[in-house]
Amino acid sequence: MRGASSGFTLLEVMVSLAIMAGVILTLLGSVNYHIGIIANERDSTTLALLARYRMTELEQAPAKGEGTFAPSHPELSWKADLLPADIPGLQKLIVKVRRGSDGREVAIVRYLPK
Repeated sequence: MRGASSGFTLLEVMVSLAIMAGVILTLLGSVNYHIGIIANERDSTTLALLARYRMTELEQAPAKGEGTFAPSHPELSWKADLLPADIPGLQKLIVKVRRGSDGREVAIVRYLPK
C-alpha cells in the first residue's frame, strides 16, 4: 500500500512556471516603461535648466541671438527672440533650447520693460 505522496505533479509545476513567467514579463515591461519616463524627464529638466540659464544671461542685456551649449552639450542649440509685447512698455523675450537629434524643444518667455 502506498502512503500519501509528497511533491508536486508535473502539471502543477508547469502551471506555476507559467504564472511566474507572466509575472516576470509584466515586471520587466513595467521597469522598462518607467526607465523611459525617467530618461524623458531628465532630458526635459536639462533643456529647461539650460533655457533658464540663457534667459538669466539675456535679461541683463536683452537681444536676439543664437548659439550652442558646446562643449558640454554640443547637441543642444539655443535661439533668443526679442519681440514687441501686446502690452505697451514691455517687450517679449523668448528663449528656445532645442536638441538637433530628435527636435525636442523647450521655450521660456519673459516680459521685460523697454
